[in-house]
Amino acid sequence: MAEDTTGKLVIIAAGGTGGHMFPARAFADEMRARGWRVGLMSDSRGLHYATDFPSEWKHEVKAASPNFRKPWTLPGAFLKIQAGVSEARRTMKREKPALVAGFGGYPAFPALAAARWAKIPILIHEQNSVLGRVNRNMARHAKVIASGFERLDRLPPGREHMAVGNPVRAPILAVRDAPYPSTDGQLNIFITGGSQGSQIIGETVPLAIANHLPADLRARLKVVQQVRPEQHETVEKLYRDANIECELAAFFSDMPERLAAAHLVIARSGAGTVSELAAVGRPSILIPLAIAMDDHQAANAEALTDVDAADMILEANLYPNLLGALIEARLSDADDLRARAAAAKASAKVTAAQDLADLAEDAAAR
Repeated sequence: MAEDTTGKLVIIAAGGTGGHMFPARAFADEMRARGWRVGLMSDSRGLHYATDFPSEWKHEVKAASPNFRKPWTLPGAFLKIQAGVSEARRTMKREKPALVAGFGGYPAFPALAAARWAKIPILIHEQNSVLGRVNRNMARHAKVIASGFERLDRLPPGREHMAVGNPVRAPILAVRDAPYPSTDGQLNIFITGGSQGSQIIGETVPLAIANHLPADLRARLKVVQQVRPEQHETVEKLYRDANIECELAAFFSDMPERLAAAHLVIARSGAGTVSELAAVGRPSILIPLAIAMDDHQAANAEALTDVDAADMILEANLYPNLLGALIEARLSDADDLRARAAAAKASAKVTAAQDLADLAEDAAAR
């Protein structure tokens, strides 16, 4: 007979970006559905992304990311980390969790360190194809190492990982069955640069579309693009002067619908973006963030480029004429677009939240 987990507590420790919080949220929903209680620990930045997080409580802890290139900042950072770990230890003693699940980011460290000290089972989930610093630090102590992709670099020797995929938000999964749009009329390009927007994407992609596509293709386009507020006027003028229909915003709250309507997506290759492109099944051109630690965005992109669902262009090669030629080639071949969409959809791990919850329950039972 399976162990009764009703009323047990899992504490989720997650970092300060949506990339960490979105999969943590999907995991929390699944654990609650199984009768678990859920608590969340993060710093103030992380809790900014967790206003409606499905937990019965949220606890803010102090956290910091040591910058060894600025050694004069280290004493303050370590004092902050020590204070955060002390706060987390008090919380563990009071709440008595059965499991602590870490989703990466430096704000996750205090809770994971406190769990290690208290001998509470630890599960870590790495969204990217390269273990981040906190997950790398905790990998030797975790009962389970789960990952968003089959590839996982920087794994400690002797440790294995379970490639469950990245838990994807329910609204994204809700449009998975939306068919690939007809290519007979208007062609929709959706361009996104991550939660904060991307300056280089905002500068380069409009030039590629406005100046390096033939007039007959431009006439069929509708461009939906995330742009930084300071770029809005310039980008809008570029598209308007090229007679291209466009819709620009600093943030789109209806991402699932935008993805479903797209014939082609141009985006960064953060773990969440790559996983959502696969879940919905849309062809893409991916532009990895060049300064991403350990070049993990390029590694993430390979999950789609390796199955011919996406193209990857490095920032060093992001020239408007080259990008324009690639966009033209993709949009001019409807059969290829549909094949890429199907390949993306086939690569998705849509049961990631359930599979991760299975691992969590097993880790807690052990």
